[in-house]
Amino acid sequence: MNTAAGLLLPFLGTTLGSACVFFLKNQLNPRVQKALLGFASGVMVAASVWSLLIPAMDLSQGMGRFAFFPAAVGFGLGMGFLFLMDLAVPHLHMGEEKAEGPRCSLKKTTMLVLAVTLHNIPEGMAVGVVFSGALLNSQDIGLAGAFALSIGIAIQNFPEGAVISLPLRSEEGMGRKKAFLYGALSGIVEPVGAFLTILLSSLITPVLPYLLAFAAGAMLYVVVEELIPEASQGEHSNLGTLGFALGFVLMMILDVALG
Repeated sequence: MNTAAGLLLPFLGTTLGSACVFFLKNQLNPRVQKALLGFASGVMVAASVWSLLIPAMDLSQGMGRFAFFPAAVGFGLGMGFLFLMDLAVPHLHMGEEKAEGPRCSLKKTTMLVLAVTLHNIPEGMAVGVVFSGALLNSQDIGLAGAFALSIGIAIQNFPEGAVISLPLRSEEGMGRKKAFLYGALSGIVEPVGAFLTILLSSLITPVLPYLLAFAAGAMLYVVVEELIPEASQGEHSNLGTLGFALGFVLMMILDVALG
C-alpha cells in the first residue's frame, strides 16, 4: 500500500497542478513560469545526483576503481534514449510554433501534451527503479529515500501540470474540464511506467546500477534540452536561476533527511 502511494505521488502532483485551470483565468505570469521552470530543473538535477547516480556507483563498489562504469554507461544510454524519442515522436514545446520530430497532422494541443508526456517517461522510470531497489532490500536504496524522490518529483510536477492546462485554456480556448483532463493525462505515464518497473523487479537486480543511471541520464536530458533554455530566455532569467537553487536545495534536503 505504501509503495502504491509512493508511485502515485508524482501523478498527484501533476493532477493538482492541472487543477489550477479552475482557479486562474489566464496562464501563469512569465516571471512565475521562469521561476517554476528553474525550480523543476533544480529538483531533477539533485534527484539525478543524490537519488540515482550516487546509489548506482555505491551498488557497484565491488568493481573497485571501475565502480563508475555502470553509472557512466547507463547515463549515456539514458541520454541517447531521450534523444531518439525526441526525434521519433512529434511534439511541440510550450511557447513554440514549430513542432519537433517527424511531420504529422496532429493538433497543436495533442503535440503539446505529447511533449510533456515524453519528458515524464524518465521521471516515472526513476521512481519505479528506486522503489524496486528499496523493495529488493538494497542496502544503498531505502524506502524512505525512494519516497523522498517521489515527493520531490511530485512537487516539481505541480507547476508542470499548471503550465500545460492554463495555456490550453487561455490560448487554445479549450474548456476548463478538458484542459484539466489534458494536463492530468500528461502525467499518467509516470505511475504506469513505475508500476511496470516494479512488476519486472525480479529481472532488475543484476542491472539496477545501469537502470538508475539510465533514469538520471534521461532526466538530465530533459533539463538541459528543454527546462533550462526555457527558463533562461528573455528577461528575468535570474528568476529561473533562483528557482533552480531552491529546487536543488529542497531535493537535497529531502533525500538526505528521509534517505
